[in-house]
Amino acid sequence: MSALWTSEAMVAAMGGRPLGNLPREITGISIDTRTLAQGEAFFAIKGENFDGHDFATAAMAAGAGLMVVAEDRLASLGRLTMPMIVVEDVLHALELLGAAARARSNAKVIAVTGSAGKTSTKEALRLALSPSGKVHAAERSFNNHWGVPLTLARMPQDTDYAVYEIGMNHPGEIRPLVKLVQPHVAIVTMIAAAHLGFFHSLDDIARAKGEIFEGVTPGGHALVNRDDHRWRILEKLAKEAGVKHVHGFGEHSRANYKLLQCDLHADYSMVTIRVGGDEVSVRIGAPGRHVVQNVLAVFGAVHLAGADVAAAAAAMANLKAERGRGARTTLRHPDGPFLVIDESYNANPASMKAAIDLLSNSEAPGGRRIAVLGDMLELGSHSERLHSALAEVIRASRIERLYLAGTEMAALRDKLGSDFPVEYREKGEELLPLVVSGVGAGDAIMIKSSNGIGFSRIVDALAARFPGSGAGPGGD
Repeated sequence: MSALWTSEAMVAAMGGRPLGNLPREITGISIDTRTLAQGEAFFAIKGENFDGHDFATAAMAAGAGLMVVAEDRLASLGRLTMPMIVVEDVLHALELLGAAARARSNAKVIAVTGSAGKTSTKEALRLALSPSGKVHAAERSFNNHWGVPLTLARMPQDTDYAVYEIGMNHPGEIRPLVKLVQPHVAIVTMIAAAHLGFFHSLDDIARAKGEIFEGVTPGGHALVNRDDHRWRILEKLAKEAGVKHVHGFGEHSRANYKLLQCDLHADYSMVTIRVGGDEVSVRIGAPGRHVVQNVLAVFGAVHLAGADVAAAAAAMANLKAERGRGARTTLRHPDGPFLVIDESYNANPASMKAAIDLLSNSEAPGGRRIAVLGDMLELGSHSERLHSALAEVIRASRIERLYLAGTEMAALRDKLGSDFPVEYREKGEELLPLVVSGVGAGDAIMIKSSNGIGFSRIVDALAARFPGSGAGPGGD
């Protein structure tokens, strides 16, 4: 494996103190001994629930090339005999290394935020840009105060295109991260009631998301959902941040990257998009209208980054939803196959509606469309109203069976009343056996909740109970 950093460059970037015989080069950066590979540098970050210094022995056993440790924890490591770089604060050292990675890179950099669709857009960009050059993007949802610096520090010097996802729960969290990333193109996918419990209004969420424009490089671009009601707030924030080029994507007549035609199918979509004055036909391998909206942003970024639009269009046929974000898997009941749509990673009112629409448009040959819904977290005082408001969406859908769990979902149960087939339990583990025993051949079942509710266990229980027959259409 080629070198990612020299030890000398790491020491210089972080202002650290070398201790022991440092290897000339390291091949990667890790903060988790469970996934650490031979020759990588282990950063002993201290988190809310753990301290990486407590895993120093495990890092050495896993073959770490060196460790980055805090000066005030050095004594606690005892006689541990492995090369180290000693710093005042390990997380800050990772930020400094990330900044050095950005400074040495000639890559076109794209940053993505939004209330929904961040990770899906990031992964679609990874796929779309790959035919045009070497792409670097975050693993999973590494979008917070340690995930963004870690992804930066892992960026190879010869990267052509880099894609960074930036998340937030509170105002002020995006600002320092985007100033590290310094994107050429900054995307806001949409504004919705995610984390509304920490904000007074959706306008305030838009202002927090708009912090992403503050790190855009001179001459760079802002790319915003033109169909979003908060378009004007975001446009104003971009201009105030000094971004001279603000572009819109969507169906709106003034969108720069405009959806001209959209045909939704059960397991894919066919769209025509206007990109830079040309009409581009695209087959999108993952289904759903919300996926189409994300892909519009992708083509805007591909065009603005100077990548090959035609090659990106061809690549989109291979787009697949990820585990927890719409991955489709066909499992086999003794009486026949059924479809599982895994949306268990997160949930807010906008993504919940998108998932319900996705289920409604899915085929259930000879079976039922079944929704398994859990609480949407971090909605604060708005929670009861937003949960009960899902009743209108469900009644307008083609859902034939509904399972609910969580204290907040009681509001939806009460709003639907006794005339809709609902099975409710307060806890997800109480619902799990009902779902597993209730599914049948031909069904299409969608599982959706905030990650903290733990509905991925229901997905895993279905897979464990029924032998799989492979990924379904648009599956993982």
